[in-house]
Amino acid sequence: MEELVVRDADVVDGTGGDAYRADVVVDGGRIVSIVKEAAAAGCQRPKARRELDAEGLVLAPGFIDMHAHSDLALLTDPGHCAKAAQGVTLEVLGQDGLSYAPVDDRTLAEVRRAITGWNGPGDDVDFDWRSVGEYLDRLDRGIAVNAAYLIPQGTVRALVVGWADRPATARELDRMRRLVAEGLEQGAMGLSSGLTYTPGMYAEDGELTALCRVVAEYGGYYCPHHRSYGAGALEAYAEMIALAREAGCALHLAHATLNFGVNEGRAPELLALLDQALDAGADLSFDTYPYTPGSTTLAALLPGWAGAGGPAEVLARLGDEATAERIRYDLEVTGADGCHGVPVDWDTVEISGVGDPALAEYVGRTVQESADRLGEAPWTTARRLLLADRLGPTVLQHVGHEENVRAIMRHRVHTGGSDGILRGAKPHPRAYGTFPHYLGRYARELGVLPLEECVAHLTGRPAARLRLPDRGLVREGYRADLVLFDPASVAAGATFEQPRALPTGIPHVLIDGRFVIEDGHRTDVLAGRAVRRTPV
Repeated sequence: MEELVVRDADVVDGTGGDAYRADVVVDGGRIVSIVKEAAAAGCQRPKARRELDAEGLVLAPGFIDMHAHSDLALLTDPGHCAKAAQGVTLEVLGQDGLSYAPVDDRTLAEVRRAITGWNGPGDDVDFDWRSVGEYLDRLDRGIAVNAAYLIPQGTVRALVVGWADRPATARELDRMRRLVAEGLEQGAMGLSSGLTYTPGMYAEDGELTALCRVVAEYGGYYCPHHRSYGAGALEAYAEMIALAREAGCALHLAHATLNFGVNEGRAPELLALLDQALDAGADLSFDTYPYTPGSTTLAALLPGWAGAGGPAEVLARLGDEATAERIRYDLEVTGADGCHGVPVDWDTVEISGVGDPALAEYVGRTVQESADRLGEAPWTTARRLLLADRLGPTVLQHVGHEENVRAIMRHRVHTGGSDGILRGAKPHPRAYGTFPHYLGRYARELGVLPLEECVAHLTGRPAARLRLPDRGLVREGYRADLVLFDPASVAAGATFEQPRALPTGIPHVLIDGRFVIEDGHRTDVLAGRAVRRTPV
């Protein structure tokens, strides 16, 4: 007898098609049968060792977070309720061109310092891997949800070129190409870049194109955090589309937003650009989060030249009065590339987390608010924080536009991604709320997307981008990565005031046919594993 039958569920299958009533039978980690309208038709109903009454609940594929920063959290937090409670059953890691493989001892230490604001220092992690394959093997020991990985181009550049602001030599480019090929052979889904983050931002388009040609050979995709989301954002999108076309590579645009005052109301221009590329045959998709503020590290706002040489050199420059004044001028007057070419407005930069508890008083305040309280210039406050916390502070940037968010999420190749930073006293609520916020706020309350279409954006479409042959849909033979939610009550609990509150209306989540959330509570099941690229 099979393990589980989910009775009388309203199945939203991830294709965008209409919901239907069915009994869904799960056995051996897979969906073994779907019996539609069994009760109404008077059919013999399937039996199993366990029955779950799903009356009033939607049964959907588990959600796929196309842009996650859980690279260390999956190893240190067995429960990982931030994602499991949302119904996320697969996360894509290695984002924005910076993560922890491939590395050597030097690069690992540098990367840990550079992205401590994203993931913490990692002092409680045994970094017993160096290659992409070894990292994926580490995940296979048992994690809360499944995880896929993108090779981080900035980390690859740090390993081969270092943190210098210069073109790669021919020999260095050959080695980077080999490292990308090795990572893809070991199971990575593609390549990511952070083109406003050092050292990835130092790569010229020719270097990126050469790496993307390798990605194309293996059937992977390129996922750039491109060179601007502010001034020059549309030009930056066009640059990535042209680069991917030149390389013959599939393209997935990371957190495809249009922010800052210069881009208010410009979503139709971006969507027209994407449609033109799609109509010309581009293999193109993108992800967004359903919120207006962005989230990153305070150090990320600095001009690119200030990051040359790595984190130690950044701190040295901040400590030098004359150089710090140059940094301030770029930030406040010119518009630093790290701040997307827009002069920083310190009223929009809210400190969301610090590593040093002695600095906790800054959390939840904008840099301008803290500066006013202390009676000093905002750059003085920001600089002190960067030095005292060793580049560790994370920030919320309140620079988005609701009309852009809504327009972009309707697009035919849109997918969902949280871009959630999990550390800090007051993280962005998207880390804990993205997927129920799509379902509750934007589908049910605002009607921006029909429920069936919204679910497709979070399941079937991302699975297609990842070229997963047996995930992302409710179909016989597919993996039993499933979520059951109440369409009338599903909602994000997380808010900017309570960013770690868990969602409501998601009573059950299964990975590989095993309950990781049951009756609204986290079980002790660690059913997640590394999901490796399917060879073409």
